[in-house]
Parts: sequence; structure tokens; C-alpha cells
Amino acid sequence: MKELVGFIATSLVDQADAVVVDEVEQDDVIVIELRVAKEDLGKVIGKQGRTARAIRSLLTAAAGKVNKRARLEILE
Repeated sequence: MKELVGFIATSLVDQADAVVVDEVEQDDVIVIELRVAKEDLGKVIGKQGRTARAIRSLLTAAAGKVNKRARLEILE
């Protein structure tokens, strides 16, 4: 799942080398932390959060295949 979010984020941003994805497991939830360059934050979030919502939907579907729960946090 970390690779999935990393692939999507690097495809969206201009500064692909600034993308950092960390995976933290809390209880039964996998938390994916995404950091991008400040200039690319809007591209990852999208208008009214639509892009971020779409990434979260894909992440939830991928986590469901392995019977896990996942959450995406976009950090500055």
C-alpha cells in the first residue's frame, strides 16, 4: 500500500524526489503518511479535496483485499 500511494503521488507532483511515504501500524489500522513539497500540496489534495478522496478510496480498496484498514494522512 505504501508503494501504491507513492506511485500515485509521484505521478501527480512536479517534484517527485520530494515525495516521502511512511507506513505506521496503529492497532489494526495501517496509517500511510504522505509528505510532498509545499508547492505540490495542492496537486495532491485537488479541488475541494477530490484527488485526496480518490487516493483514499483506492487505498481503502487495496487494504480491503488483505483484510486490513488503512488511513491516509497528508502532512505538510
